[in-house]
Amino acid sequence: MEYFKQAFALIAGGDRELLQIILTTLKMSFFSTAVSAVIGIPLGVLLGKSRFRGKGIVIRILNTLMGLPPVVAGLAVFMLFRSVGPLGSFHIIFTVRVMIIAQVLLITPVVCGLSAGTAEEKFNEINETVKGINISHFRQIRLLARECLGQFTGIVLMGFGRSIAEVGAVSIVGGNIQFKTRVMTTAILLEANKGDFTKALALGIILLLISFAVNIAAYSLKEKMK
Repeated sequence: MEYFKQAFALIAGGDRELLQIILTTLKMSFFSTAVSAVIGIPLGVLLGKSRFRGKGIVIRILNTLMGLPPVVAGLAVFMLFRSVGPLGSFHIIFTVRVMIIAQVLLITPVVCGLSAGTAEEKFNEINETVKGINISHFRQIRLLARECLGQFTGIVLMGFGRSIAEVGAVSIVGGNIQFKTRVMTTAILLEANKGDFTKALALGIILLLISFAVNIAAYSLKEKMK
């Protein structure tokens, strides 16, 4: 109980480093989720609606990537963007930007795979109606996306949850640099290893509160869409 009191006192005190960690975490999570949604949902809808030879193999590959270990994704991005890597000329290693790229690599297959499953199921339900009114391919995709809007909100929320809770990939590519690339998950790990459980607990509480707030906002948005 004493740890909780100290943790809440630390949060109320508005520690400069704590605020920096929170802002960096939100920036990374928001942009990585947004980019993943922009890429993953349209591809998922297209994949779910389409019928082509080899679709089963594509789905299996996508399902495999959905379980991609974060450290593997982080290592791949690190090898690409390190100073002697093929994309080293961009000089973004150990920055928030490369952390976002690593997160996009992790989240996009999840968003795409779940969107494909949702779109395929919904398209099977409306297929006869679509054939009856004979609308264009583009309008079919628009109709399908609108019908699945509520489910897509949940999928994006799931992607945000994975982004904000991830630690392996961002540790590798970000370096956990103070006042630069340190996020809540890497800071919790660092503080726990140092034995500063008060600060680790404070960060953990904030992480849960942010996730809770995002869930409430998403649920409210989903209700308004009905």
